[in-house]
Amino acid sequence: MAGKKILIVEDDGNIAELLQIHLRDEGFDITHAADGTQGGALLENQRWDAVILDIMLPGVDGLELCRQARMAAHYTPIIMISARASEVHRVLGLELGADDYLTKPFSMLELVARVKALFRRQQAMSMNLKLAAGILTQGDLTIDPIAREVYLRQKLVELTPREFELLYHFARHPGKVFSRLSLLNLVWGYQHEGYEHTVNTHINRLRMKIEANPAEPSRILTVWGKGYKFSSPENTAADE
Repeated sequence: MAGKKILIVEDDGNIAELLQIHLRDEGFDITHAADGTQGGALLENQRWDAVILDIMLPGVDGLELCRQARMAAHYTPIIMISARASEVHRVLGLELGADDYLTKPFSMLELVARVKALFRRQQAMSMNLKLAAGILTQGDLTIDPIAREVYLRQKLVELTPREFELLYHFARHPGKVFSRLSLLNLVWGYQHEGYEHTVNTHINRLRMKIEANPAEPSRILTVWGKGYKFSSPENTAADE
């Protein structure tokens, strides 16, 4: 993990200094931006192994920076930090694509631990993709785990990195029911209750992109009282 490049976008100088000290002690290469405008320029012009992003920033706020980062072609792990402790802001940050969320004041040791956990999950995902390098096909849906591309009836489907990971997880376990909490743990890396709404949001977005009729899905099915499962249209028809 040493040498990984981390961008800190934080306008509080004291917090930024403490973050830099603790992360550099772990061998990370740290760059600090003191406002959203500078942070946005650094995000756009350079590649980072991770970003620690405050929500309340001068210029462009952290939520907008997170949204912009998730529109980029490459995936960058993001930890959001904020003095706002409300569930609404946590959920909003996660729905925009943040990988983790910490409320101020927080332990610097905890933040360092979460950064390391992000990198471990990213490494594990990369290893899993290499082990499962074959093209996965479910009916007219094709998933390429190396290129991280999805094709529906031979047409490329534009997915966010998290949408891809969620669909790929489902497609690797057809017919298996996953609760929202288990999906948070397996795909997002969270084990905390209260974030399940973000799973619903991503599933709804996936359905809009891969279902012929999102109101009556045939691939990602709701199992009432239990969660969700993946089924190809052919399997769904057979079940009926």
